[in-house]
Amino acid sequence: MTPHVLYSSFMILALLVFLIVRQVQPRPAALAVLPWWQRVALGLAAFVGGALGAKLPFALTSGAGWLSPSAWLTDGKTITTGLAGAYLLVELTKLTLGVTVKTGDTFALPLALALAVGRWGCFFNGCCYGTATALPWGVDFGDGVHRHPTQIYESLFHFGMALVLLEVIRRDGLRYQRLKLYLIAYGIYRFFSEYIRPEPADYLGLTFYQWVAILLVAVLSVQWIVDARLKSEAE
Repeated sequence: MTPHVLYSSFMILALLVFLIVRQVQPRPAALAVLPWWQRVALGLAAFVGGALGAKLPFALTSGAGWLSPSAWLTDGKTITTGLAGAYLLVELTKLTLGVTVKTGDTFALPLALALAVGRWGCFFNGCCYGTATALPWGVDFGDGVHRHPTQIYESLFHFGMALVLLEVIRRDGLRYQRLKLYLIAYGIYRFFSEYIRPEPADYLGLTFYQWVAILLVAVLSVQWIVDARLKSEAE
């Protein structure tokens, strides 16, 4: 199969993994009683927010202009702003619909497993690779240079977080904070993994994705603290 076909196949498999795991995992009782159309709306918000967020950095830097259809339809996506976009649009949709139920727990494990699978599509497609390395597991992605297989590193990170989330779920711990745990961990991982990615440094010597990671960790940490205080006051 061609790299593009392999990439598309893994993306489809990742979507199936997400849908299956989200369907079979236990749901909070408060979420289960939501009207079906609100659950659908939240799922669509996650998908649309993730898709638009993943394309946004490439659209904004497109030579055709960010309002051009080609800026949004050509190749190029990033998981970092995709996760942020999905989280933001779900929160805005909940605010619009008046939904106060915490929904993040139902997204964390499916998302981790889906991304663990999807990153292999990037590996076989030869995109999202790292900087040159002399390590024995360096991979030549077609330019004659052995590079860090950052796609595999990230797949292992997401799979590792899936195991962590499974243990947290088994212990019934961190209820309503599991998605924040996962996204904060990813933000920290992505910040440091940027040092082995061929991304240009911007302000203060950090890449665009490092700044996004810092913002993601900061916002979610503040929200976690606020949630904890509100819970303690309610008790």
